[in-house]
Amino acid sequence: MILVTMIFALLGFLSPSNRGGLMTVMLLLWVFMGIFAGYSSARLYKMFKGTNWKRIALKTALKFPGTLFAIFFVLNALIWGEKSSGAVPFGTMFALVVLWFGISVPLVFVGSYVGFKKAVKEDPVKTNKIRRQIPEQPWYLHPAFSVLIGGILPFGAVFIELFFILTSIWLHQFYYIFGFLFIVFLILIVTCAEITVVLCYFQLCSEDYQWWWRSYLTSGSSALYLFLYAAFYFFTKLEIKKPVSGILYFGYMLILSYAFFVLTGTIGFYACFWFTRLIYSSVKID
Repeated sequence: MILVTMIFALLGFLSPSNRGGLMTVMLLLWVFMGIFAGYSSARLYKMFKGTNWKRIALKTALKFPGTLFAIFFVLNALIWGEKSSGAVPFGTMFALVVLWFGISVPLVFVGSYVGFKKAVKEDPVKTNKIRRQIPEQPWYLHPAFSVLIGGILPFGAVFIELFFILTSIWLHQFYYIFGFLFIVFLILIVTCAEITVVLCYFQLCSEDYQWWWRSYLTSGSSALYLFLYAAFYFFTKLEIKKPVSGILYFGYMLILSYAFFVLTGTIGFYACFWFTRLIYSSVKID
């Protein structure tokens, strides 16, 4: 969704002055790309020998958008309570729910059905049924330390651009440099993949095979730094005095950070997934 939106903006189809148009395109793309979400999640689920594809389709359709919608609804209720004209009308909220359950959820199920029917790629090597004991790890390979270290580089890749984006959102300035943003996004993808693969390699070298969730959290932890930077930006650049306005700011930045976590975590996981399959497919077993 982000990639296609950026390409549209880059080619000049979306005007930076029309912010509503940008958000509408993102929402519609998200809704119609449910089919890809269902397909990819079902294929991965089947590779883990999962059988209940309907449950994974339901989780795919509801978990991420459901969390975002819950936070957004609470924030919107606060604006309603303040009787502000900036609140999203009830009719628009209802339309979002209709788009979600009427189009997105069915498309996720269609994608999951197709993805689950397709044959999965075989593992390059046979794994042992008995778990090997993991030796004691050095301090720098402790999960918490490696996860927190892994998020610094991806955040550093978007740090400068993030300042301009936050200024555009909160200080009512227009954002025009979509070309530069697209390059930064590509750098973010490469950085997430590289740092996660390097840390995964160190982990495998020290005979720790539990890389699945750690690879996701390694690059995904950059969202923590993004939220901390948003807090720093709030106290240094903005002059917000009302408690409700402060809650709105941190609520919306929490939504942004959560989406960034899912995005960067997915990039890191798939990079590690490709890397481990590649190195183990090169192993010659006589």
